[in-house]
Amino acid sequence: MTHRDATPSRGTSPDRTERELSEALAALADGVQAAPDAYRTARGEWLRRERRRRIVLAVLIAVVFALATLIGLWVLNQTPSHPGVIFSGLGPSLTRPIP
Repeated sequence: MTHRDATPSRGTSPDRTERELSEALAALADGVQAAPDAYRTARGEWLRRERRRRIVLAVLIAVVFALATLIGLWVLNQTPSHPGVIFSGLGPSLTRPIP
């Protein structure tokens, strides 16, 4: 663990430090020149990414729906080869015979 002296050095005060830092950042900001169409370019890229995301989501939903439908149809088509127990007609009938 290091020990730092909390007392300011000679000739430096918090106001001076803040002023110098502010001047340095202002000089740096003055040197930055944005491209004239930077907003339009960034917005266009964002819109393309948003459109691509929506298309991918729509395709994914369509694939999942089609897959679920095909699996459901396949399961419903898997009928047993022998007749079922419930409707075999071998048990006693619950209806009254017609005279």
